[in-house]
Amino acid sequence: MSTHRTPPHLDDGVEPITIRTGFLWIPGEQVATEQGTFPSGPLYVEWMAPVEVTRPYPLLLVHGGGGQGTDWLGTPDGRQGWAYDLVRAGYAVYVVDRPGHGRSPHHPDVLGPVAPPLPLEFASFLFAPPEAAGTQTQWPWDRTFEGEEFQQLTSAMGFFMADFAEGQRLDGERLAALLDRIGPAVLVTHSAGSPGGWLAANRRPDLVKGIVAVEPMGPPYAEFPGLGEITYGLTYAELATEPPTEAPDRLKADPSAHRVPGLSDTPIAVVTGSASGSAAQSPPLVEFLNSVGANAQLLALEDAGIVGNGHGLILEANSAETVKPVIGWLDSLEVSR
Repeated sequence: MSTHRTPPHLDDGVEPITIRTGFLWIPGEQVATEQGTFPSGPLYVEWMAPVEVTRPYPLLLVHGGGGQGTDWLGTPDGRQGWAYDLVRAGYAVYVVDRPGHGRSPHHPDVLGPVAPPLPLEFASFLFAPPEAAGTQTQWPWDRTFEGEEFQQLTSAMGFFMADFAEGQRLDGERLAALLDRIGPAVLVTHSAGSPGGWLAANRRPDLVKGIVAVEPMGPPYAEFPGLGEITYGLTYAELATEPPTEAPDRLKADPSAHRVPGLSDTPIAVVTGSASGSAAQSPPLVEFLNSVGANAQLLALEDAGIVGNGHGLILEANSAETVKPVIGWLDSLEVSR
């Protein structure tokens, strides 16, 4: 006689909620190849909403690096992710797979060559470095390549386009087209998904009511191996400025002499974890954002008494806690706007 047990990956410790779900595509341009005509860089969008949406603006969730939209849906140990926490808070959310990632298909004949895949060593360095075990206590799992949670995280990882600036441009264009479809929204980005958020706001300044940048790519004008310096401080793809910059180095020389449409006067929260190797890049990024006219602030989790989080704070053991300061900031955003 067997005894039925709840599978360990099912999350029974959360408040049940009835949600509405669906999906849509933001099509890409049509590209002619020797094999025929294909859509280039479509954007997959999954939406979730409570039965009654109580918040005025939906949230557009943009994953980072080589990940995909599943980063927002669940955690490596099988719990529901930030997307569900935000729906419980009354928001409609739109979770995207950036062009060439996840369910947004990529083929080199259509989108162009790809960069080498991200190795497990890089994922370990970014999300669960062994030397950080004493401080990054919210990754309580095995840090080796054989660790179950590490494997769950890295199995979702893909690759970038070889042309990094073009990949960011596509992200910005498709996210802007999604904003055209859904109307005013707040962008929530993670890591290397942040450039697409800056670019989408730059293209649709009237449709972006705020930005939450979680552990964003930076600091401004950082140099990355094989990519060179971040050309426009925040992005490799071109940012429009007022007055226009004749060359990117003009913006670098005097950021305060320019305004960046979509960022100027826009409330922005830059979220960092106390044990993240990337945390040091956030204060200079906030300073740069404010120099081009943004209303940016640092939202350090440790200031809210939440410690031990690394770069993947959206999916670590206390993810249901790390989202709370963000929800609090979103609440204040609604009052002020």
